[in-house]
Amino acid sequence: MAVPGWRFPTEVITMAQEALQLLVSMHRIVRHLRRNRTTTAMHPTQFLALMLIADEQPIRIGEIASRVPCSQPTATTTVAGLEEAGLVRREPDPVDGRATAVVLTDAGAETVEASGRQAADELAKLLSRLDDADRKLVLEAGAVLARVTDDL
Repeated sequence: MAVPGWRFPTEVITMAQEALQLLVSMHRIVRHLRRNRTTTAMHPTQFLALMLIADEQPIRIGEIASRVPCSQPTATTTVAGLEEAGLVRREPDPVDGRATAVVLTDAGAETVEASGRQAADELAKLLSRLDDADRKLVLEAGAVLARVTDDL
């Protein structure tokens, strides 16, 4: 139940507005990268899963589902598509041989490297529009955002 006359403090409203602007800006950057094919022609969920597999391999499908994030069936379908494309393979989990882990193939590693290089080149073009101080600020913010998203 709302309390008459109560309002969010100005700093909370300002932070929410700034967070929304950050979200919009990040979305525009991702859209720009997709439009320029820097994340390959694969579905975004496949791309995120492939990058996660590259970082965390060997990794179980359940962990992929929780970290992408997506549902378990979506993770299974995503891995199946990547496997069909020859980018990943399943093998017995080294910790629990009853379970299956997913690892990159050589083609998957090449795709990750090429996509990363293309995305980095395209981001460098965007950042080159900024002066040195703003570019440094954006790169520092990127490191902070990486820490924030590590546990997502």
